Amino acid sequence: MPSKPNAFQPKIRLYIDLPLREGVAVSLTKDQAHYLGTVMRQSVGDHVLLFNGADGEWAAHLDDLTRKGGTATPIEQTKPQDARPDIWLLFAPIKRARFDMVVEKATELGVARIAPVLTRYAGHDRVKQARMHAIAVEAAEQCGGNSLPAIEEPVKLDALLASWPHDRPLYFCDERRGAQPFQMVLSAHKTNKGALLIGPEGGFSPEEQAMLDDHPAALAVTLGPRILRAETACLSALTIWQTAHGDWQ
Repeated sequence: MPSKPNAFQPKIRLYIDLPLREGVAVSLTKDQAHYLGTVMRQSVGDHVLLFNGADGEWAAHLDDLTRKGGTATPIEQTKPQDARPDIWLLFAPIKRARFDMVVEKATELGVARIAPVLTRYAGHDRVKQARMHAIAVEAAEQCGGNSLPAIEEPVKLDALLASWPHDRPLYFCDERRGAQPFQMVLSAHKTNKGALLIGPEGGFSPEEQAMLDDHPAALAVTLGPRILRAETACLSALTIWQTAHGDWQ
């Protein structure tokens, strides 16, 4: 077995959808082999970091690298498995570039679950779950985390509310006057789990607003005096929650 890389810390990180165990080789996909060999100029004998969202982060030795794939052998765990804060992000689909950005940044910020929510005024309902997963993987590789958010299929708002767990607060951003600041609401709810609901750019319909107002777990909150674009609201709300109840404390 190759010697452990104690003298340096590999910087290239890859997500592997396989178990990671010391001395047990894992396969690299064709795309991963291309990235390592062609883009990053790595070769057999170099070291990379691998994570799978369950077994922590591992330094691994590149055993084989070809155009068709490759193999790497984990030799030392560099980080234990972390646990993402128990916060979900639910938001109405928006234009593709901004939607992708929300998935990327939410992954970096530590969200545990991401779900597109279909509402009456949402202008975009074509959501590709595989694309969301790929964006989350790349974001996790870059930010140094060793876990991924769960990526859910799109769900209609009424179905979401009908099956909502009673013990999880659902904070929804409300543009109407009278909603309390998010920070104030969080200070009154000492719980380490929750969910953020961001509506479409056209807002919730009157019927949807009524459903939220009547739901026992839903809490209307405001993010400040200005009306924010959907992607800004997503990341602002997540930042506020992380500061109050997440792993930024």
